[in-house]
Amino acid sequence: MGKLGNLGARLHHGEVGYDFVKNRKLWYGISILITITAIVGLAVRGLHMGIEFQGGAVFTTPKNMSASVSQAETYAEEASGHDAIVQKLGDGSLRIQIAGTDTGASDQIKQQLSKDLDTPAEKINADLVGPSWGDQIADKAWQGLGIFMVLVVIYLAIAFEWRMALAAFVALIHDITITVGIYALVGFEVTPGTVIGLLTILGYSLYDTVVVFDSLKEQTRDITKQTRWTYAEIANRSINSTLVRSINTTVVALLPVGGLLFIGGGVLGAGMLNDISLSLFVGLAAGAYSSIFIATPLVADLKEAEPQMKALKKRVLAKRAQAAAKGETVQSADEGEPYADDEHDDAAPAVVGPRNQPASRGRGRGRPSGKRR
Repeated sequence: MGKLGNLGARLHHGEVGYDFVKNRKLWYGISILITITAIVGLAVRGLHMGIEFQGGAVFTTPKNMSASVSQAETYAEEASGHDAIVQKLGDGSLRIQIAGTDTGASDQIKQQLSKDLDTPAEKINADLVGPSWGDQIADKAWQGLGIFMVLVVIYLAIAFEWRMALAAFVALIHDITITVGIYALVGFEVTPGTVIGLLTILGYSLYDTVVVFDSLKEQTRDITKQTRWTYAEIANRSINSTLVRSINTTVVALLPVGGLLFIGGGVLGAGMLNDISLSLFVGLAAGAYSSIFIATPLVADLKEAEPQMKALKKRVLAKRAQAAAKGETVQSADEGEPYADDEHDDAAPAVVGPRNQPASRGRGRGRPSGKRR
């Protein structure tokens, strides 16, 4: 942990770092490929909607049933002529879901299950779920998602700027698409728990993105008054300075969710945990990825299209070329300062990446020691 903390401090101070923004075309390509795969999976396989959205019948047997899940599933499919989902509950009872079943068919299925499972029909509880209830849930989910997106864009446009709001919006759409596509590819059932999990990951993804944006906003204040850094380089420094924090929060969040998904749902067979845990697991990972590899690089692209930032980049590169021609050593800015107000600074400009030599404590903010009095 000490090494990780030391790495975080070095990343924050710019002593080490990876150029995420420079390789943004690679990240864009990877994201586009994953997104296309998710969309194709969604179009080809579709979503396996739960009984809450399709309507149907749910049968609950008495406790301590001797029949296995596979046997009960076979009995239910033969009795109904539809696919059935069977889950064994903690008390030994079986929960049998059959979609597309009306009241008349439900009574017949109940009688047949009573014979196959060798249990009295009156002890099998049957509940009917209408498709209209699922439609209401879906409508409310879409309304909530739309309101959330609108509020997010408005808030980020006010707190930061419209380019950051647009980048965060793209990142959120990216996360939703990948999560829904994974659901289609693995064939997990979509339930109200899935909807809850999907809405939850949006907040987490936004939080991770805002942390980087806040750092970027602080470090780019009065950026045009200096010629040491381009906007893209400061954006890259913002990612690196918050990288360890993003990794820590993501890992801590993924551990319990992974336990629910792989141990609870996979090993212990608690299938009801799969619907919400898969959306959380995929969404948390996608949210951390998008905040680092999509949102911030996209902001850098949008900002550097501005005339002011184009002019700044031209001045920075010209100054670096001039320094290189003179054979001067190029150093990065002092620790904690992404750039300095170099109104009178004739020193060589900074570059992104590890510093070769630590800055002297006797020097001013990026100014040669000879100018100190």
